[in-house]
Amino acid sequence: MNRKLLLACLLALLALSASVAAAQEPVTIRMGTWTGVDEAAELQTILDKINASQTEFKIVHEPQPADYYTQVQTQLAGGTAPDLLWIDQDHLSLAADGPFLPLTDCVANAAKGTAGDVSDYYPGILQTAYQDGVLYGLPWIAQPVVVYYNKGLFDKAGLAYPTADWTWDDFMTTAKALTKDTDGDGTVDQWGTLAWGWPPPQIFIWDAGGDVISKDLASSPIDSPEAVEGMNFYLNMAYNPEVAPNSDTVNEQGQNNMFKAGKIGMAWGGAADDLDRVPGMDVGVVSVPKNPTTGSNLTFSWTASTVINAATAHPKEACDALLAVSEGIDNWKIVSPRISQASAEHLIASEPRKAANAQAILDAAQNMRAYDIIPQYQKWTDTLWSEYFGPLMNKETDLSAADLAAEVRADLEGYLPGMAEATPEATAAS
Repeated sequence: MNRKLLLACLLALLALSASVAAAQEPVTIRMGTWTGVDEAAELQTILDKINASQTEFKIVHEPQPADYYTQVQTQLAGGTAPDLLWIDQDHLSLAADGPFLPLTDCVANAAKGTAGDVSDYYPGILQTAYQDGVLYGLPWIAQPVVVYYNKGLFDKAGLAYPTADWTWDDFMTTAKALTKDTDGDGTVDQWGTLAWGWPPPQIFIWDAGGDVISKDLASSPIDSPEAVEGMNFYLNMAYNPEVAPNSDTVNEQGQNNMFKAGKIGMAWGGAADDLDRVPGMDVGVVSVPKNPTTGSNLTFSWTASTVINAATAHPKEACDALLAVSEGIDNWKIVSPRISQASAEHLIASEPRKAANAQAILDAAQNMRAYDIIPQYQKWTDTLWSEYFGPLMNKETDLSAADLAAEVRADLEGYLPGMAEATPEATAAS
């Protein structure tokens, strides 16, 4: 009898020990990103530090550099998606379908100045992570569009470098002065700038006082006088032989390659681009020019967030991992989306190669905004480009910007929140 009792006690102790060991085993949190080999290695360094400091979870990185969103949507539908996912602003509209976990509870008790403190994010960036007033992601990058300029070409032309208070008029005057036939063969081989669908036309629409989606998300006022003014300025740049190469030249040589080869005086690029790291070329950075009437120089910023899979089996650990990952990436990628980190010292520590132009980048960041993200954003933006921007830039229409905008507006508004019944497809079918 004593033997049986002893055996039972031993078995109970073994079971208890196994249970304790299992409880102490860190939970695996899978993280999906689109990183390639080099970027994945940099991110892994951050994850290794996080994992070394944690006992409750371990983050396992699963990079998917090819067809990322096709894979992610397939995984979400099949219940096999990672716990954490990188989602850029254009695809955050997926939140409307319910695959991402609301972060209300996750960030509720975040300490001030940490990655979970939503008041520390630039409002124009953070808004991309909201759907219907609910937060679904934490942004980890903000890339404002800036103007890179070749100081050598400016010096040869006897032109002063652009300053933070320059205007559209200054930009066009400078671009014309930099457009030249440098070898005297009768053919222009150097241009002031180039625009081929980049930078986003929205920059100039915003700075003229217009918008493509109203603040209440109820209309697409692309035919307002202000929006048309901004679009017309853009068209005055795009493939304009007085300031820019034609589309064939851009497609053949590549926009960034043309700048790096010294053929473009001023190029539009994201703050993290390598256009100011061209060997043998002295390159400056300045904010986008101001509209001469409004004085505005709002600039577009690309951004992306980390979200939590709503189907995660470990929501608490996934939240803790999200906060830790966000903290790490905010000290790696530039520009940090957090206001408390808006210093030259922080930016240079994250990316030392941007030291010479760090302050100019931060100046641009003070006036950046991302797109307004709506549930049917993909269809809306496809329509904007296929029916409005594209035809005007490629001269596929005889209509003016104002007339074409008036025609396209209704199609765009069919995709806005609360107007699903009036989508272009529904209208056409009725």
